[in-house]
Amino acid sequence: MCSRDCCSNPRGKAGDKSAINDPADSTIVPTAQSQLRSDNRIQCSLTPEEFRAVRVMNEDTYPYEVIQEIADFIVKGSGIRPKIGIICGSGLGSLADIIQDAKVFEYEKIPNFPVSTVEGHAGRLVVGTLEGANVMAMQGRFHFYEGYPLAKCSMPVRVMKLCGVEYLFATNAAGGINPKYAVGDIMLMHDHVNMLGFAGNSPLQGPNDPRFGPRFPALVNSYNRDLINKAIEISKIMGIESNIHVGVYSCLGGPTYETIAELKALRMMGVDAVGMSTVHEVITARHCDMKVFAFSLITNKCSIEYSDKKDDEANHEEVMAVAKNRQKACCELVSRLIAEIQKGS
Repeated sequence: MCSRDCCSNPRGKAGDKSAINDPADSTIVPTAQSQLRSDNRIQCSLTPEEFRAVRVMNEDTYPYEVIQEIADFIVKGSGIRPKIGIICGSGLGSLADIIQDAKVFEYEKIPNFPVSTVEGHAGRLVVGTLEGANVMAMQGRFHFYEGYPLAKCSMPVRVMKLCGVEYLFATNAAGGINPKYAVGDIMLMHDHVNMLGFAGNSPLQGPNDPRFGPRFPALVNSYNRDLINKAIEISKIMGIESNIHVGVYSCLGGPTYETIAELKALRMMGVDAVGMSTVHEVITARHCDMKVFAFSLITNKCSIEYSDKKDDEANHEEVMAVAKNRQKACCELVSRLIAEIQKGS
């Protein structure tokens, strides 16, 4: 596909962005090499709507109107206005499989939607009911290391908001830094350390649209305390309270796993578990005033001592295997918590 700056246009030269502001005059099309003109410029034939879609996919941020169009597409296609949104972490896609009367949207078929490229992320949006509540669940999220800017990684949260979602449930697979954590434990997130934010990256960078939220949102109470307490009570009923912790999560950029020095630094900062997602989604959710519940499934113990043993190295296969073994407990925890929300509504 040609870039948005190289399109043939009678009013401008290649590379001149001002020449492609009017989709009625200029569009971009995936074009085979054989279709190039003799001057290596492309004869394009997209409609204005198709042109806009290409432009949006090439931008780092999504305008409110485009996000509204995505939300309208989902609500109209499903016939449901969901109250609870769920983001399934690596290997936890089964959370979406328990949704009843499900309407499934492949990411690639949702207008202007990115595509997940990571194993264990199916790339589907599932809308339906769970424990009597209208829900929507992402089977696959978008990561910074895939090449997506943070605003695009967390854009689906804004789609959820405009669909009607009031609660965000964000799950992830994480490495346990806290020595008290065991593989298979669940850490309920009560705070986070935004390492990507330390480096100047934020999903809220750029002009602020007040229709979503304020320019400077407070994050002191990002994780809903009532939902955390209810989850603890549910874990006692399930008989898994010994496997439940409340802790601090941190997101690093990935895709590499952490070095020993990095893990030691994170532990000194009070971090209990580390992964490559969730924080920017939570920031976006709180910006638009959604209540947030999040947990990490501890899929590996992070080694903070130097060793030559290969067994001490984290790997994606281990993450997926642990997630598969614990998915039943994770699904039950989420289902019971949703039932509590529904009971109180």
